[in-house]
Amino acid sequence: MPKLLFSKMRIYEFKDLIPSGRKPRKLSGLLSRKGQKNNIRCILVRKIAENSPCDDYRSKVQCGNTASLGELLKNRYYLVTFREFLQSEFSEENIDFWLACRDYRDFTPPACRFLRATEIYQEFLHPTAVKEVNVDQCTRDKVKRSMAEASPWCFDEAAAHVFRLMESDSWPRFLHSSACGRLRAGGPTVPHLTSSSKCQ
Repeated sequence: MPKLLFSKMRIYEFKDLIPSGRKPRKLSGLLSRKGQKNNIRCILVRKIAENSPCDDYRSKVQCGNTASLGELLKNRYYLVTFREFLQSEFSEENIDFWLACRDYRDFTPPACRFLRATEIYQEFLHPTAVKEVNVDQCTRDKVKRSMAEASPWCFDEAAAHVFRLMESDSWPRFLHSSACGRLRAGGPTVPHLTSSSKCQ
């Protein structure tokens, strides 16, 4: 097979043969690039502002008359503000009990259920409890019986009863309160609620 012979060429000669796709940079292009960055920055800031929790929160509050209490309590800002309103009416034990029952059902490990259920019962359902909630004796007895089984749903009936009380009594007043009015105006800065369910 005949050998192919190539003449010796220097590297720069090959570069001269290949057409360059790059165009010389112009000063106007570099200057406009800075303007493009500013435009992108403005878009990003606007996008973050549009998706901020307070804006989403305000939109929910503005339609608060049609949204349910359950929907709006999923928003931690709304939840904290509603609790502060109940505190001003000396009835915050209702939302505290409802939150404790929710955390017990959703987050308490099986090994800790009996201990945590006993704590909740002593704090909210016992006749001498400092934060006693308005639950009938029949429901209290059901809770006490189901506590022995450490069921995750042992407080569901009592929690539903207290939720209905808040929905029919406190919730309509809250919608017409100054606290709700302040939310419509701008949205608050509030602390984060943490679960009270612990196993020691």
